[in-house]
Amino acid sequence: QVQLVESGGGSVQPGGSLRLSCAASGFRFSRYDMRWYRQTPGKEREMVADISTGLDTRYLDSVKGRFTISRDNAKDTMYLQMNKLRPEDTAIYYCSVIWGIRQYWGQGTQVTVSS
Repeated sequence: QVQLVESGGGSVQPGGSLRLSCAASGFRFSRYDMRWYRQTPGKEREMVADISTGLDTRYLDSVKGRFTISRDNAKDTMYLQMNKLRPEDTAIYYCSVIWGIRQYWGQGTQVTVSS
């Protein structure tokens, strides 16, 4: 079955960096586009970045130039390098894949940016 496991979250000061990882299993990772989302209480989940099988990338406007999405197909793992973090980046971050007719989610990892 499809499994997505995020890691790498934590607490940092504004301007700091974190690198999130998403370990995937249960499907042919290299053949699927992958996405990072985030959600804060009371708000809808929003897509932060995605990466295609051909390594094309897209970003939420507010993270452009600060976040970088990447993938390592040999390790079935996706990454999100987050630099110059801001308090408004505080959220639970989820990785996701659409496999078949269903969208799958990991359990999420908390990122807190605060002084």
